Amino acid sequence: MRVPEVRPYWEALWEKRGQLVAKRCFDVTGSVALIALLGLPMIAIAACIKLDSPGSVLYRQERVTTYGKRFRIHKFRTMISNADKIGSAVTVDNDTRITKVGSKLRRLRLDEFPQLFDVLVGNMSFVGTRPEAVKYVEKYECEYYATLLLPAGITSEASIRFKDEDKLLKAAENVDRAYVEQILPQKMKWNLKSIKEFSFPAEMATMLRTVAAVLGKEYR
Repeated sequence: MRVPEVRPYWEALWEKRGQLVAKRCFDVTGSVALIALLGLPMIAIAACIKLDSPGSVLYRQERVTTYGKRFRIHKFRTMISNADKIGSAVTVDNDTRITKVGSKLRRLRLDEFPQLFDVLVGNMSFVGTRPEAVKYVEKYECEYYATLLLPAGITSEASIRFKDEDKLLKAAENVDRAYVEQILPQKMKWNLKSIKEFSFPAEMATMLRTVAAVLGKEYR
């Protein structure tokens, strides 16, 4: 983290300390409210997952968040239970590892509901760079580490614009290499822009764009 490439991003965030406090307050109050509101729907989703395929209800892969801290993300399982052992950490279009219920959860992003608990404890935020698997973070260029100055997020400008990255990776012979060399650099342009130009109102706008994207609106 202590490299010259990260310094400008740190300085930009330091000037907006008050907005960072507002961001955290919103994360806590928002996650508590949504956990209470979505408690019963999450129980119903868990039951559907259990009936659809064998395995645990939750998917707990190790990811990376603020200042390189590792944590085990909470997501509803959308793939067969041994998916990590038979394929890449990223998915492609029509990935055979995805379950029937999982495909529906992914399309509406309902699989991310349990991440509200990660937001509540501070490992994640509503808006921020999507938490990458450890093996991808290990391949970061120096400037990319600036994205770890803030907690990983449930959504981001990059995730909105690359919501169909599975289709982009479908034709790749080596999915991991294609992700690191082609998709990740493009996503990082958006992630780094969001860090350098951070503002709390802008993050609220990102959340609204996320809802629009889930409902079908395209952003480029």
